[in-house]
Amino acid sequence: MALVRQQFILGGCRHQCHSHDSNTNYNKEEKRTTKMTRGAVRIPPSSSSQSFASSFSASRGLTAATKASAASAVCVTLSTSGTSAEGIAGDIRWGWSCLQGPRSEMEDDVVVRSDSLHGFDYAAVFDGHAGFSSVQFLRDELYKECSASLQGGLLLKRKDFTTLSKAIQTAFANADSKLLNWLEEVGTDIDSGSTATVMFVGGDMLIISHVGDSSVVLSRSGKTEVLTSPHRPYGSSKTSLQEIKRIKEAGGWVVDGRICGEISVSRSFGDIRFKTKKNEMLEKGVEEGRWTRKFISRVKMNGDWVTATPDIYQVALGMDAEFLILASDGLWDYMSCSDAVRFVRNQLCQHGDVQSACEALALAALNRKSQDNVSVVIADLGRTNWQAMPPDQEQVNIFIEFSQAFATIGIVSLGIWLSHQFVA
Repeated sequence: MALVRQQFILGGCRHQCHSHDSNTNYNKEEKRTTKMTRGAVRIPPSSSSQSFASSFSASRGLTAATKASAASAVCVTLSTSGTSAEGIAGDIRWGWSCLQGPRSEMEDDVVVRSDSLHGFDYAAVFDGHAGFSSVQFLRDELYKECSASLQGGLLLKRKDFTTLSKAIQTAFANADSKLLNWLEEVGTDIDSGSTATVMFVGGDMLIISHVGDSSVVLSRSGKTEVLTSPHRPYGSSKTSLQEIKRIKEAGGWVVDGRICGEISVSRSFGDIRFKTKKNEMLEKGVEEGRWTRKFISRVKMNGDWVTATPDIYQVALGMDAEFLILASDGLWDYMSCSDAVRFVRNQLCQHGDVQSACEALALAALNRKSQDNVSVVIADLGRTNWQAMPPDQEQVNIFIEFSQAFATIGIVSLGIWLSHQFVA
């Protein structure tokens, strides 16, 4: 079942950020690539009736003419292996970056659409696997389904959370059904899939619809609040145990943290072999000697083993909400949530540039030897005067402790020296 939760007061982290998946497949000899292009896009709030999509694919910065032509953009879609851009909408400043790590293909994508849903911004991170086709389909289709189900954003402005949740669940279900049909029709990357975590941000309210193992983190007066839980069929967290139970009740099984020994994420779009093509997948497993026909004769199917049903959260932001980080697991597997918040906060205190902070955070994950692609979206909520902010208090405390330690050592050393002088 989907998790639907209203949150008006958050007391801290709900879960620990993911630990690195040791089963991640990658070529250790493959050269790390960190391609990045820059683009600054100002998105005027008054242009909500317009629609514009732009892909940044140059290996260097955008030309002045290109930046000028993009200045009226309302919708920006990023789809290349190394991209970054910044948008300003009302009081919210957006920054985003997609970096290709040592993987042979870039299967992530970021979509940011500003002020297009009755005053709500839309931001999504897609993390694909087994090909890019599912992400390619979802980056436009999921927004269309959400917009239609949410009546163009009208339901986001109402206070009926039950109706809102049902509308978002319908949008996700429709998008997944259309994706499965499309994958069969085109026959390209038919086994592909993608996680999707979506944020709707407007006024003092944040709505999150979450499928997969990306995560959303909020900085509230410098304190870290983790707003989502990863859908992974391993570990001892409440969410993981619920996912394992759901999979088994549907007739599936988990081996070494992977469904049927194959996939390590338990909710995603696509992944047709764990939904409408389970019988074909089981027969193929017999042919490959992965299991026996006697084994599959005992499998009782009772639903999808991988599902696109989202967990939905509603969070009241408040004046102490500083910024949001939405990122793929390529970041969270190599950096804790509190470290990421501290990193971004220090960046904003230094220069106030949300795009530079976003790019620096993505690069920091790769510098920590992330073996995955890294996609990051940061929303500076515009409620903090970063120039007036003091340095990170933890760093100040460390400096004070070191100073006190050196002072103590100095006094002790002086006392020892003086005692030797008097003895002499």
